[in-house]
Amino acid sequence: MSLSFTTRGYRCPKPLVSPYFRLKSCVDRSIAFVLLIPCLPLIGFLWLLVRLTSKGPGFYAQERLGKDGKQFVMYKLRSMVVDAEQKTGAVWASRNDSRVTFIGNLLRKFHLDEFPQLFNVIRGEMALVGPRPEREEFIKTLSREIDGYAYRMAVLPGVTGYAQLNLPSDIEVSDVKRKISLDFEYMENASFWFDFVILLGTFGRFFKFLGMIHLKVLGIYRRVEDSPWAACVGAVSENSGQGRSMQLSRLFELAAVDRYEDAHPAVL
Repeated sequence: MSLSFTTRGYRCPKPLVSPYFRLKSCVDRSIAFVLLIPCLPLIGFLWLLVRLTSKGPGFYAQERLGKDGKQFVMYKLRSMVVDAEQKTGAVWASRNDSRVTFIGNLLRKFHLDEFPQLFNVIRGEMALVGPRPEREEFIKTLSREIDGYAYRMAVLPGVTGYAQLNLPSDIEVSDVKRKISLDFEYMENASFWFDFVILLGTFGRFFKFLGMIHLKVLGIYRRVEDSPWAACVGAVSENSGQGRSMQLSRLFELAAVDRYEDAHPAVL
């Protein structure tokens, strides 16, 4: 992989990886093991709640790509109906998604569905803090749309992260670019203290009324426009009132059509 990439007329350096990542996996696995002990009863209760309120298993396993593109199985508490993608194939979740159950909506609102990923951290497949892992089909599509997107896989993906705390869920391609600018910034500045305050900020998300106040108090509130990576990844210009970028749901819908046509060529 080259040491730089070109996008939107900029020659951007490959993001450096903080030396802390040499120790980070061991630290995260130790902390995850300690956290899992008090979290196990809660995970068990939520699993039972999901089983009692909707048809299907309580846990949900899905393949994601981790560090260096290595595939692994990520665990979550199920928040959608069973076989939610049976008819549509891989589809990006959207706001007010009809596939989400009532209990699933509550789990997602407070990010309780992510708790089983502590097992992924203990197994060394994920970190407590880092860029979010994505599915292979989404990564292939986004890599074609966003130069440098694959560089975020130079480190282990995280259960929570700097970008996830500061930005809402992705709806458009421009939203992904905004998150990447903060992912790259985190990768270069990761430290034990940085991870610690991000975890504190994640805990603060349970108290929705705080908004961004707790992030400002912790010193981890970040505007994308102030990130040194914003211009490189095109995160600023597409949000300056010049028009909206393509919605992710539409982008992946078109990509699915392309994959279908490649696999089923027309016969005249």
